[in-house]
Amino acid sequence: MAENINDITVNYEEEGELVVEELEKVILTRGAWTSILFRYRERERQTGQMGPPKATLRRFQKHQGVFKKRDAINLSAETARTLINALEAWLKEGLLGKGSASDDGLGDE
Repeated sequence: MAENINDITVNYEEEGELVVEELEKVILTRGAWTSILFRYRERERQTGQMGPPKATLRRFQKHQGVFKKRDAINLSAETARTLINALEAWLKEGLLGKGSASDDGLGDE
């Protein structure tokens, strides 16, 4: 378990072998409830090679000084496109407000 947001990762090892490799992360919200978008890849059991990149959105709650995963949504390419299209349309139409990132809870931890 991570105590600091920057230490949260999706990297995962089994018997000393990296099974899930984090490629990139974007911290969306900070605080007691933290949201992070990860790009990662998984080792394929049949070939032993790392598979294609994937995306997951995860929510963590800080409890007793450590962040614990509370929810995860794995995003397929189709789901990601649908999400992007909806958000772009809402932004274009002004349906998400005009606040700055600091107004949306993206400030320091």
